Amino acid sequence: MTDPADLLKADSQQPARTIHLVDAASFDGWLAAQPEGVRALVAAQKFRGKAQEQAILPGESADLWSVVAGVADRAMLGPWCLARLAETLPEGAYRLAEGSPGAAALGWLTAQYRFERYRKEENGAGPRVLLSGDVARIEPTVQLARAVALVRDLVNTPAADMGPPDLQAAVEKVAVSFGASVTVTKGDALEQGYPMIHAVGKAADRAFAPRLIELTWGDPEHPRVALVGKGICFDSGGLDIKPSSGMRLMKKDMGGAAHALALAQLVMAAGLPVRLHLAVAAAENAIGGNAFRPGDILATRKGITVEIGNTDAEGRLVLGDALTKVGEDRPELVIDFATLTGAARVAVGPDLPALFANDDALAADAATAGAEVDDPTWRLPLWDGYADMLKSDIADINNAGEGGFAGAITAALFLKRFVPEGTPWLHLDTFAWRPAAKPGRPKGGEALGLRAVFRLLQMRYGRKG
Repeated sequence: MTDPADLLKADSQQPARTIHLVDAASFDGWLAAQPEGVRALVAAQKFRGKAQEQAILPGESADLWSVVAGVADRAMLGPWCLARLAETLPEGAYRLAEGSPGAAALGWLTAQYRFERYRKEENGAGPRVLLSGDVARIEPTVQLARAVALVRDLVNTPAADMGPPDLQAAVEKVAVSFGASVTVTKGDALEQGYPMIHAVGKAADRAFAPRLIELTWGDPEHPRVALVGKGICFDSGGLDIKPSSGMRLMKKDMGGAAHALALAQLVMAAGLPVRLHLAVAAAENAIGGNAFRPGDILATRKGITVEIGNTDAEGRLVLGDALTKVGEDRPELVIDFATLTGAARVAVGPDLPALFANDDALAADAATAGAEVDDPTWRLPLWDGYADMLKSDIADINNAGEGGFAGAITAALFLKRFVPEGTPWLHLDTFAWRPAAKPGRPKGGEALGLRAVFRLLQMRYGRKG
């Protein structure tokens, strides 16, 4: 796809077509002020000034046409209000007749995302939008669009080309760009130090061996922030095998890792004053003679024992070891992303990541941040009263409660056992996928909760520049 930096430019009065914006309150007045020919042409295109509608307006010559587009509110442009235009307008430069795109510039960029790894298309350079007055927004907006594209690219890539080594390569590529350090633990060291990650991934082909991938960046004297991502590159369900319909989208089960990596990229690009520690637990939950079994008891890095009630509840296992590791460095904030439970999707659907927190102020800040950038999350209760659902008769805890009640909550409660006591923690159970396209948001892999958490970190740690 075209680099977002090529699609968002400063307005230096270069030639560009004009985009006129109208909303329900202004449409009638705007239409009445137009010449009769323009009114007739607008009517022929069935333009009524509604959001996401558009029409082409004639100019003094054939090549001087302009555009009128409907938005919900001209005074407050949301991220997606110009996305339909970016999807449909031909290549060239465009500027708004009044004002600047502001937040809508992000949707302009994400609307032009294309996943082209397996099917090359001649899409051209795409339409460019010009910013005047707030050119300082260009670089942050471009970085957001790049982070969204990173999530989409990683999630959209089939599991054969996005196994644990490929996920490692993606982390290493981001690290090189910002001078970060990467450490990878696998083989015997993984089995000894991270027994749950090893157990989940040991049945996979040796080329797809499990591993813990860690990235560190920033001044060690700055506040320590830990990001953890579930990197299950494909989930068959293990011996508790999924039906074929349940496996169809399991290439996206590393979506949590994709979010955590993209968030790390945003933090580093913004130069936030933090000591960043990213941990990606990467494995394929495969089936083989050495696969872990229902009823097995697993050791953990934390030292507690886990009875396996269901091998398809593997994401929480790998996250448990990774959360333990990042907690050993005493971070002041821990955030994890995971495509963890179908129960979260039943509760809040595909668009809303279920958010869990052990700190009410932190949860409130996350909600505020999400609302500010139109990337909402929905808090579910970290209800300790359900902890009994994870009791085991022969181990410290079971990885899957019986009965199917409160599945997203019990999964979060399992993770809580591996978070250091007293450390503020956010857990986002995200879908990482869009089942139907919307303007600026194509069907497929999607960043859901990414911008909300980045805004939260900006609120806490300030911005560079």
